[in-house]
Amino acid sequence: MKKLLISGAKELDIQLSETQVEQFMKYKTLLQEWNQKMNLTAITEDREVITKHFLDCMTINKALNMSEQKTVIDIGTGAGFPGLVIKIAFPHLKVTLVDALKKRLTFLETVINELGLTDIECVHSRAEDLGKNKQYREGFDICASRAVANLAVLSEYTLPFVKVDGYLIALKGQKLDEELEQGQKAIKILGGQLEEVVHTGVPFTDLDHKIAKIKKVKSTDTKYPRKAGEPTKAPLGLS
Repeated sequence: MKKLLISGAKELDIQLSETQVEQFMKYKTLLQEWNQKMNLTAITEDREVITKHFLDCMTINKALNMSEQKTVIDIGTGAGFPGLVIKIAFPHLKVTLVDALKKRLTFLETVINELGLTDIECVHSRAEDLGKNKQYREGFDICASRAVANLAVLSEYTLPFVKVDGYLIALKGQKLDEELEQGQKAIKILGGQLEEVVHTGVPFTDLDHKIAKIKKVKSTDTKYPRKAGEPTKAPLGLS
């Protein structure tokens, strides 16, 4: 399993140290253990956790050189994907994990403590509420997201956190083209601009990914994000 992780990471231009490999293995074990008492993931088999979670999240490095970034926020992190994976792979980053479910954050805090990670915080909040908080608003180089919502909704959840000249990196599957068709208007309203769609495979799988690389070109209007529930009910640019 360790060899699989090391060589898969190498394919994504990431060199993992022995310490990082051990951290990933411990993370995998904790994920499997906690998953027996709460629903964190449907993917539990060793090989699949490494490929479809860890390596999948590391594909972000194909969209942006993560070793050059400083701050990352992950909105709707769930079991730590992609934010916690990114932190282990790039320890220099200052990472903020946000989730609306306290139980998930309890799991993440346990992993963070067991792995001895620093410069990483867990925040219990809905994106719509936290996006109005001056401490977090437009405070991050990168917002990284995987499988949270369609792009129109996701943009309203995430772009308010990104600094001007920073990026929203949305790890998506084959439906991205369809989502972009609907989401371009929302992205523009929120101060973003699609810079590129990055195509990448996930090592040792037949998964073919598309990553939306969205640059923040101007500040987000303070009326966004709208209050809880509204972005989902009436996605921007779709009315």
